Amino acid sequence: MTRPLSRGRGGGSALLALVLALAAVLFGSAPVPAAAGGPWWEPVSRPAADSQINVTGAPFTGTDARGKVRGFVDAHNHLMSDEGFGGRLICGRTFSEAGAADALKDCPEHYPDGSGALFENITGGADGHHDPVGWPTFKDWPAHNSLTHQQNYYAWVERAWRGGQRVLVNDLVTNGLICSILPRDRSCDEMDSIRLQARKTYELQDYVDRMYGGPGKGWFRIVTDAAQARSVVEQGKLAVVLGVETSEPFGCKQILDVAQCDKADIDRGLDELYGLGVRSMFLCHKFDNALCGVRFDEGAVGTAVNIGQFLSTGTFWTTEKCAGPQHDNPIGLAAAPVMASKLPPGVSVPSYASDAKCNTRGLTRLGEYALRGMIDRGMMLELDHMSVKAAGRALDILESEEYPGVLSSHSWMDLDWTERLYRLGGFVAQYMHGAEGFVGEAGQKAALRAEYGVGLGYGTDMNGVGGWPGPVGTGAPNAVTYPFRSFDGGSVLDRQVTGQRVWDLNTDGAAHHGMVPDWIEQIRLTAGGPGVVDELASGAESYLTTWKATEDHEPGANLAAGAPASASSSEWNPFTGYAPGRAFDGDTGTRWASGWSDDQWLRVDLGSVRPVGRVVLDWERAYASRYRIELSENGTDWRTVWSTTTGDGGYDTAEFPSRSARYVRIHGEQRATKWGYSLHEVAVHRA
Repeated sequence: MTRPLSRGRGGGSALLALVLALAAVLFGSAPVPAAAGGPWWEPVSRPAADSQINVTGAPFTGTDARGKVRGFVDAHNHLMSDEGFGGRLICGRTFSEAGAADALKDCPEHYPDGSGALFENITGGADGHHDPVGWPTFKDWPAHNSLTHQQNYYAWVERAWRGGQRVLVNDLVTNGLICSILPRDRSCDEMDSIRLQARKTYELQDYVDRMYGGPGKGWFRIVTDAAQARSVVEQGKLAVVLGVETSEPFGCKQILDVAQCDKADIDRGLDELYGLGVRSMFLCHKFDNALCGVRFDEGAVGTAVNIGQFLSTGTFWTTEKCAGPQHDNPIGLAAAPVMASKLPPGVSVPSYASDAKCNTRGLTRLGEYALRGMIDRGMMLELDHMSVKAAGRALDILESEEYPGVLSSHSWMDLDWTERLYRLGGFVAQYMHGAEGFVGEAGQKAALRAEYGVGLGYGTDMNGVGGWPGPVGTGAPNAVTYPFRSFDGGSVLDRQVTGQRVWDLNTDGAAHHGMVPDWIEQIRLTAGGPGVVDELASGAESYLTTWKATEDHEPGANLAAGAPASASSSEWNPFTGYAPGRAFDGDTGTRWASGWSDDQWLRVDLGSVRPVGRVVLDWERAYASRYRIELSENGTDWRTVWSTTTGDGGYDTAEFPSRSARYVRIHGEQRATKWGYSLHEVAVHRA
């Protein structure tokens, strides 16, 4: 079969093209040379059997008049998830040396009619069947509602880049439990999968480089620091950042509430990930683990995930009334019979009180250790998928450290956290909803973005089994008219063609990553959309600003670390100590605890008079509802510089105008519990 030459360009003489196409059929895909001396954004060769890009015009480069880069950010994508989950959840590969015909094939068990596609048929798509043939017909996949077929073929990503995308976060993703119940051709160890996906991402970079004439010449550039990323974007290329989104990082699962990892595992894991080039990550995903509790899933997927958690950890999700306005997603209660059949006899999904909307599990002490390890390494925390309780605690810690490295990349964070995130210097991206829904969600926090001067991103979650915008029809008010111009006006995009299939956003929806520019054009055509596109075009600058601030962060010196301490009282225990110095020893596993009465105090001697402007308190469960912070230069004359009557435990960061002091005292006035006051750690900083 004769394959179309990529992008409809001439590839030499007609005879040469015919010979190459015939060779591709008989012997596999041979590279097609491009015209000599072409522009830098065109490859010097491409596999004969390959997707077209259907974009003309030069990609924009450089910076704007203010020296800022432009471009869109896909803050949440899974380029290599076909290598995760045992290798048989996402069918088809991101690239192949043999070209599209080899890469874009269905999983073996999907043949002959798709009825063997277990996960696909549970989660949606067709009515239990689909045509498994990919290249060249693509009758049924990829599709906006098909969750198990490749959406990130490299040429489709290339089209997104040509249409204005300048930063892509490739989240390395897997789940050991899902792997164990599906067909697989490799280990279910999550860290093994993360290593493989990282390696394949570097191989993709090399693959693209070879098309463009050698190392460093391709448009797909993996970056490991903000300056490198900015340089790539200024060149008009795609900066690719590695992230991790997995359920049991470093083996940190829990079984019957017992952690299966320790601090040494976390340190080794973080060092390894950093060495692989990973710069952002989730501490938990889908299942509660030894680091944190998760934000629930809804509907039948939620039921299936809850069952999966039980099979993996021995516990179902548990809920409680929320302490504040934020709440987790409603737990899915719809039937999931395939997953339910895997439960032991007599075990069923529990029911949940309608007024208990928050996960009881928050950020564990091991989770706090992992977060601090990320801070030490200059990595960015992904807040999405954390339970409200875990996210609140994480934000408390980040605020206590004044650490800007926090992201929400695909609408899995309670929006009420948004200002806290922006105040730190973090970055937010929304899930790739339909154009109207995306514009509507953007409008909810538009005033905040204007106040903090930040742009907006999107998280496509391609290959992430999430579902994508469906077709709006050719008669819709915001239907895309082909061809159209990119947001910057420099490129023209027509309908995307792969093999024999012509893709149209109006009739196909966002079936694969190459449809991202079409989706952005549909946003522009939606009421309120032009302003949103402008904000999206500022996304690359905002993301890189957050990343650079994260790298530049310098932890403030703790003036109280290891300093002499005293207290009004200390609880006695024959097996451990609760002496005052335990609150200043740098170990969150120890604590000071007072006697069981209201009027108690804890004092630290800084050794000399210092300027003091911030005190951070890490309360144990026995905390103060009313207390004050006092300073003194001589240990006798005290002045109150901060107080509260609404203490709620957890982390407190007390900031006040800088004052000179040698002694700092935390003075408890009213207990919140029947016990005394108990503090894991207290840190004292300059203003």
